[in-house]
Amino acid sequence: MYRLLIVCLLILSSCKKETPQKEYTLAEKIANAHGFENWDKVKEFHFSFNVDKDSSHFGRSWIWKPKANEVTMLTKKDTITYKTFKIEQESLEADRAFVNDKYWALFPFQLVWDTSATLGETSKTEAPISKKELNKVTLTYPVKGGYTPGDAYDIYYDDTYTIKEWTFREANAKEPSMTNTFENYKDFNGISIAQDHKKADGNWNLNFTNIKVITE
Repeated sequence: MYRLLIVCLLILSSCKKETPQKEYTLAEKIANAHGFENWDKVKEFHFSFNVDKDSSHFGRSWIWKPKANEVTMLTKKDTITYKTFKIEQESLEADRAFVNDKYWALFPFQLVWDTSATLGETSKTEAPISKKELNKVTLTYPVKGGYTPGDAYDIYYDDTYTIKEWTFREANAKEPSMTNTFENYKDFNGISIAQDHKKADGNWNLNFTNIKVITE
């Protein structure tokens, strides 16, 4: 009787339907490869945005509290704190800067966040800087809305869905406006960030320092 019960239980168990696994979109696969599944745990995101060209340096720092919808910009001249759901005249320029800097820092996540943008078909092609064969997909923004309407980004990523390079084309022009790398990745509490973005000529580097990811 005991053996019969065991056999019945095994049969019933084998007959249970397996829970289907979630089918991720390409945007989700790229975002998750950079830690997007851990973003809901993030309470604060600190970072400094820097651009180094030859001997010149530009920089500003940020504290973003996504759950509180609060942003603080810190520069040598000023400190501005504002709510992202209430952009007023005095915080408009700070918000423009934040959108730009955060976009560079967390670009893989923007593929999920920017629901109005369109991700095209993928193909295998030679990356413009490394000359390696990578996957390519183009992200295109609608012609209306946002701070930079109509822009397009050609994204080059490897088979692990890690972004290696991109080409920015302003207003979806045929010729590139900028091409640079995504490199020097580092993990910050489950969030993978490319700390350096370099052009082919090597005398320009948009980079991130003072990165801190505080989780709950």
